[in-house]
Amino acid sequence: MRDILIASAVALLLSIFGTPLAIRLFSRRGYGQSIREEGPSGHHDKRGTPTMGGTVIVIAALIGFACAHLMSWTPPTISAVLVLFLMTGLGAVGFLDDFIKIYKQRSLGLRSGAKALGQLVVGAVFAFLVTEFPDAYDITPAETRLSFLRDFGPSIGIVGFTIWVLIMIVGFSNAVNLTDGLDGLASGATGAVLASYILIGNWQLRNSCTAQLGPNCYWVRDPLDLAVVAAAVLGALIGFLWWNAPPAKIFMGDTGSLALGGVIAGLAITTRTQLLLIILAGMCVVITTSVIIQVGFFKMTGKRVFRMAPLQHHFELAGWAETTIVVRFWIIAGLCAAAGLGLFYVEWVPK
Repeated sequence: MRDILIASAVALLLSIFGTPLAIRLFSRRGYGQSIREEGPSGHHDKRGTPTMGGTVIVIAALIGFACAHLMSWTPPTISAVLVLFLMTGLGAVGFLDDFIKIYKQRSLGLRSGAKALGQLVVGAVFAFLVTEFPDAYDITPAETRLSFLRDFGPSIGIVGFTIWVLIMIVGFSNAVNLTDGLDGLASGATGAVLASYILIGNWQLRNSCTAQLGPNCYWVRDPLDLAVVAAAVLGALIGFLWWNAPPAKIFMGDTGSLALGGVIAGLAITTRTQLLLIILAGMCVVITTSVIIQVGFFKMTGKRVFRMAPLQHHFELAGWAETTIVVRFWIIAGLCAAAGLGLFYVEWVPK
């Protein structure tokens, strides 16, 4: 528990005091956000707002995690290192995307193929390594099986597992990216998921099969350190949200959204709660589904289901204030996280 508090506190302080420095630095260098002309008209006022704020989140989280281990004088676990690698690698892909947008002064950065390739390369490395490194109990960070509240069913093989992990990583990193359309929206939505994984990691530690065998115990490697990762990223995210809340003084950009999508996918894989993430991150899933529906329906009929996709822009064009949309979507994100946690704990409720 001490490591969790240290990681979150250090990351929070670094983020809340480091973000203004990033705002000044990026402003001086002209690292401002480009806005799509076809987007909502209210967004044109945001043109030039500093972006790439996700660099602060990633750096603060890494330092917060490192400080927790330095102060407790314990080495980081391989599970935590792999999740942080996934976060940092996808953040680097997003950074390239953001930098190209700024350098070329356009709303599109990396070409979609190049961006997907970067995500796939980072994800493939993670997928390969996450099934290696067994501990003293022969538990690896992940197994080649599907999971909901824990692993279930037969192995799907290393090839099938790699494909599934890539679908999760690309899917959720893009889902958070699509959610990041209004000030503070993605920060609040992913923050609820990260808070859930702090609780999940702690519960898995207290009911680990390596400590005491039982009908509902968890075969999870390094659950405490995974909770420390979630706490470090959450602390960094809360500090950033102070400056990202409407009206935002800085945007996280693809640097932040891809990194956050990667870290929640990595936590789901290593805590053996892959399918549960669909519920925990339900707000991001709904927003992504709205884009799929809009594109698919338009290709089939030439008509639109929503005024604009992703879903948050539909409500903007319907006349909702930006802060109203953000707060209401935060409430939905919180309810999704609560529902996911309820399902996670339900098997422990006395019958």
